[in-house]
Amino acid sequence: MSTHPTATPSLHHGPYEDAQAIFTGSLFVSITMMLFAQAGLLTGSTAGVAFLLHYLTGIPFGKLFFAINIPFYWFAWKHMGRAFTVKTFIAVALLSALTEIGPRVMHIDYLHPLYAALLGGLLLGTGCLFLARHKASLGGATIVSLYLQERFGIRAGKVQMVMDCTIVALALFVVPPDRVAYSVLAAVVMSGFLWISHRPGRYAGG
Repeated sequence: MSTHPTATPSLHHGPYEDAQAIFTGSLFVSITMMLFAQAGLLTGSTAGVAFLLHYLTGIPFGKLFFAINIPFYWFAWKHMGRAFTVKTFIAVALLSALTEIGPRVMHIDYLHPLYAALLGGLLLGTGCLFLARHKASLGGATIVSLYLQERFGIRAGKVQMVMDCTIVALALFVVPPDRVAYSVLAAVVMSGFLWISHRPGRYAGG
C-alpha cells in the first residue's frame, strides 16, 4: 500500500464565490482609496495615475480610473483570457462606483498619514489578493504583473512594487514630499504583502 497522500484535485470557484470575492476585493480597495484621498496620499498602477490627474484637475477619481483602464482590456483579453478580462472589467467598474458612493456614506474627521499608509497598504494588498485568487484584477500594472507571474514565474509582488514605487515617485511634482514618502511606504506594505501571500502554485482554487 502506498504511503503517499492522495492528491486532492483543484477546487474551482463557482460564480457566487467569484461574485463575493470581486465585490469584497473592490470594496476593500475603495476604502483604501478613500483613506488615501483623506490623507493626501497616492498609490501605484493606474489608480496612482488617476489620483495624480484627480489632484491636478479635480475630476472625480472614479471616472478617471475607469477611463484610464480601458486600453488595458485589450492586453488582458489577448494574454489572460476572456474570463479574466470580464472579471477585471467588473472589478474596475465596481471600484469606480464604490469610490463615488463611499464619501456619501463614510467620513473620517482625522486620519494620520502614517496610519493611512499602513492600513491602506494592507487593505489594498488584501483586496488585490482576493481578486487575483479569483482570476481578476484592477487593471493596469496589475494585469501586467499577473501575466509576468503566470508566464515567466516572476513574483507579482516584485513587479508591482517596482511599478508602484516608480509611479508614486513621479508624484513629487504634484504633492508634498512627506505625502510621497508615506505613499511609498503604503506601496511597499501592499507589495510586500502580495510578495509573501501570492505565490504561484500555493493556492489551489481557480
